[in-house]
Amino acid sequence: MAALHDAPLETLFLPLAGGKLRWPDGPVLFLRARDGWPLRETAGGRALVCEQSFRPFAEALQRSGWTVRSEEEVGNDATRYALVLVLPPRQREEARALFARAVALAAPGGVVLACQSNNEGARSGESDLQQLAGLGGKMTKNHCRAYWTAPLDGGHDEGLSKRWAALDAPRPILDGRFHSRPGVFAWDRIDPASALLVEQLPADLAGHGADLGAGYGYLSAEVLARCPKVTALDLYEAEDRALALARRNLQATGSAATLRYHWHDVTAGIEGRYDFVVSNPPFHTPSRADRPDIGQRFIAVAAQALRPGGRLFMVANRHLPYEQILNDSFGEVRVAAERDGFKVIVGTRGRGGVRA
Repeated sequence: MAALHDAPLETLFLPLAGGKLRWPDGPVLFLRARDGWPLRETAGGRALVCEQSFRPFAEALQRSGWTVRSEEEVGNDATRYALVLVLPPRQREEARALFARAVALAAPGGVVLACQSNNEGARSGESDLQQLAGLGGKMTKNHCRAYWTAPLDGGHDEGLSKRWAALDAPRPILDGRFHSRPGVFAWDRIDPASALLVEQLPADLAGHGADLGAGYGYLSAEVLARCPKVTALDLYEAEDRALALARRNLQATGSAATLRYHWHDVTAGIEGRYDFVVSNPPFHTPSRADRPDIGQRFIAVAAQALRPGGRLFMVANRHLPYEQILNDSFGEVRVAAERDGFKVIVGTRGRGGVRA
């Protein structure tokens, strides 16, 4: 699911390819790693640990033979790295926390090398890394900015590093009803599209359901609160950081329903037969590529996973091209509500199954 041309990934490796930095003899860590030819061309055959919480990107890295570890696994390992590569996210608190982790995980004399596109916070990222640890160099190309520290000798601002490391820690939101953290979709609020969908959920939903793209668990929590006849609910979420929050948030509800949590790329298909599905599907990836085909695939997967007569309740931006796949996949389709540029769609699977 990575973009065909991943400009930040390509630019990240230019200082190494051009001789401004050298690939070290010691271990190398890649935070928010993505696969692609620049990684394979520069690091092929070298020892590299990749950290990636977004399932499609993690699977792509694994298919190419890279070692992929979770944030918890990297944190529990005492290894310190001669080079830490970083593709920082757009959300600034999350990015600052990632810089703090990168510096803490660097070995004495190690270097942190980061890259962002210009329209995704590159200047802010460069300024933040400079403030935290100082800069050893920078370069711009492909509408991106790569920047790196001088060899680290422990002279960075330790107090600032500790404060930044806590910036994306899970915290209570919405008067303590949920826990969330920066970087998760709509992390500190109820997404208005999801709120509109919740208003259309019928209280008679029953049986075994699924939430496709569950985020920190808002939709699932509302299903359990509003629909007492729901006996089981499966949450599918590609971002592991969000799924951990959903698990925490739903356990706090005390629901008697059976809950299952799947770190999974919905576009790859899902197993199971469900009485209903709820979804606020994504339409871009963490690399910010615009991908309406992801939502289209969510719709097709939902239709395949529903029992005959089962219903999909989904919300989407009004302009997204979903009508054809909805009409192809469901026996009955209706728009239940529209507001603020969003629409809630209810699709009922025909008794004869999914249309060809």
